[in-house]
Amino acid sequence: MNIVTEQKLHVTKPLNLKSGNVLKAYELAYETYGQLNAKKDNAVLICHALSGNHHVAGYHEGADKPGWWDNMIGSGKPINTDKLFVVCMNNLGGCHGTTGPVSINKDTGKEYGFDFPIVTVEDWVRTQKVLMDALNISKWQFIIGGSLGGMQAFQWTLDYPACVSNSIIIAAAPKLTAQNIAFNEVARQAIMGDPDWCNGNYLKNEKVPKRGLALARMLGHITYLSDKSMAKKFGRDLKEEKFNFNFDVEFQIESYLRYQGEKFVDSFDANTYLLMTKALDYYDPFNEVDFDKKITISNSKYLLLSFTSDWRFPPSRSEDIVKTLINYNKNVSYACINSDGGHDAFLMKNDNYFEVMRNFIENNIDG
Repeated sequence: MNIVTEQKLHVTKPLNLKSGNVLKAYELAYETYGQLNAKKDNAVLICHALSGNHHVAGYHEGADKPGWWDNMIGSGKPINTDKLFVVCMNNLGGCHGTTGPVSINKDTGKEYGFDFPIVTVEDWVRTQKVLMDALNISKWQFIIGGSLGGMQAFQWTLDYPACVSNSIIIAAAPKLTAQNIAFNEVARQAIMGDPDWCNGNYLKNEKVPKRGLALARMLGHITYLSDKSMAKKFGRDLKEEKFNFNFDVEFQIESYLRYQGEKFVDSFDANTYLLMTKALDYYDPFNEVDFDKKITISNSKYLLLSFTSDWRFPPSRSEDIVKTLINYNKNVSYACINSDGGHDAFLMKNDNYFEVMRNFIENNIDG
């Protein structure tokens, strides 16, 4: 069992955010796996999704489960730490060690709470570049991410084209549809409508909007699964053998969703959830005024992956990115993986998916 230790980077240079706000100083929490070679040309950046964090593989001291992508990252795995040096950072605004709403604002001596500024995918990429420079890495051999992480992997090739050899974009989209923005807004309203929301200052009032955050997670979780996967796992199975004709938990799927919601409340911050969903809503690189210039300069190789049962970010959304890259004569590969796992398929073991990942990485490991 590999024991992984969290690391912290203290940054004192002010960060100008896309919103116009400024963070005078901040901390970045991250973990590394494998060894950086003498040439420093085997580095991989993993970008996490909405509810993810920097603990992507291995075990923390005393932990009973590994990081969220442990099936993909490690010795002999598709992202092979025998050859690659893997870095994963908790995004700015997060709640797992990087500066965010639960952190202390040194100007006030209290938690930022709802006063923490809105952050964007572009802001995250800038802070990841700060970490890159601190680690004395001049180029990422691969930048890899699923969902919101895939958006970051794409944005890197636009903002820092000389720093990326290969970008692997999994189950992502160039922008959210109106339906996806609507899902995010319902989740935010669930949180902000909680009686313990306290206008976002619940920590100062020693409260947590547990019901609202749990509902937001339950809604999100439904969109991450597919109808087929839910039918296969739960069907219409009852917890007991009969109807009770009340509004308590009766179906197994109800029990599962409530469990997911309750568990999430203990590990995630409500204000962070708001920030992450807003970053998703705002992302739209194709409509940025400098997109044409940026994509023209990019010389990264791209691998796009989608999953047949993903209805949150369906294959057509990955294909939108693929078509754009082809139009700009970029080196792009694409595979649509057959899976019943829904949007969460990018986190699941799948032989075809893992083989595509392994082959692309092995074939491009030296640039």
